[in-house]
Amino acid sequence: MKTWDVLIIGGGIIGLTLARELRKQGASVLVVERGEPGREASHAAGGMLGDDRLGVLQALATASAEMYPEFVHELQDESGESVDLRSEGTLLFPEPSDNPKQIPGSHPLPAPLTELEPALSASNQAPIFLKERSVCPRALTRAALKAAKHRGVDISSGTYVLSVDHAEGKVIGVTTDKTFYRAGKIVNCAGAWAGQIFPYPLPTRPVKGQMVCFVMPRRELLRHVVRSPEIYLIPRSDGRLLAGATVEEAGFDKRTVPETIQHLRHAAIRMLPALENARILEDWAGLRPGTPDNLPILGQTPTPNYYAATGHFRDGILLAPVTALVMSRVVTGTAPGYDLSPFAAERFAMKAA
Repeated sequence: MKTWDVLIIGGGIIGLTLARELRKQGASVLVVERGEPGREASHAAGGMLGDDRLGVLQALATASAEMYPEFVHELQDESGESVDLRSEGTLLFPEPSDNPKQIPGSHPLPAPLTELEPALSASNQAPIFLKERSVCPRALTRAALKAAKHRGVDISSGTYVLSVDHAEGKVIGVTTDKTFYRAGKIVNCAGAWAGQIFPYPLPTRPVKGQMVCFVMPRRELLRHVVRSPEIYLIPRSDGRLLAGATVEEAGFDKRTVPETIQHLRHAAIRMLPALENARILEDWAGLRPGTPDNLPILGQTPTPNYYAATGHFRDGILLAPVTALVMSRVVTGTAPGYDLSPFAAERFAMKAA
């Protein structure tokens, strides 16, 4: 029976980029995906790469955002895919109670709003400018999948992991609904489904987000990402425009709700009136992997040689490069380079005790 050095559960952007990074370091890697790689949270994401946050996630978020240009360059080179990485920046309309000067990374507008985005409707509150990038998560995930395969990562699709198996105090592989795969180390990157795998119950949950995609009347109708308290708008270079997204505790229900989609549509039109007669190309719902504190779970679990890289909530796309870097180091036994103690799986068990 073939044995892999590392088996990764979950073929989203986190699992694929980690698999590729481990292959770069010489490990043999198998990714086991319950469905089709990249078709869950990664497929549904918006792709904003903002790191204007406070708290324990700041260092990882900032580092990952800075890694993105080189990260995308490598993926494009290895996959032959074009990844729509945009650097126009973000126009953030703060909450009325927010002090714009206290928002990390904020800058004055580089030009009057009427020059930057003449199609935006007037607002009572001026936006601030954030030097953020955005990326098309679907293109990114396609490139990551091809790059992983190019590097020699093995992929098993359409089979879900039932348990992580161990003997004599160490991991030996996983049992799926179809077969058994042998591996010396296991990493749970199963997103919202990470908590369904025996024996260590990671406290992840699905957090539903609904989105709608317009075809802009003209390709340059909106160039910047726009974020407001009610909605965000993300333009793509091919003329698509994403509007979203809800945050719902709805279990594993991925159905869209017509009333919710209409609410998103009307909110987008209020920001960008030229969308009034724009064609809706698609609407969808995705399941983000949440945790009790909405921070990721990164590192070793209490089960020897069983690791977790999941629970990224709304930041999976942003945190993919740095997660691949630090978790490849953890799995191979080297220093991660960042303090991962706030993201340890044991934090939940200790709180429950």
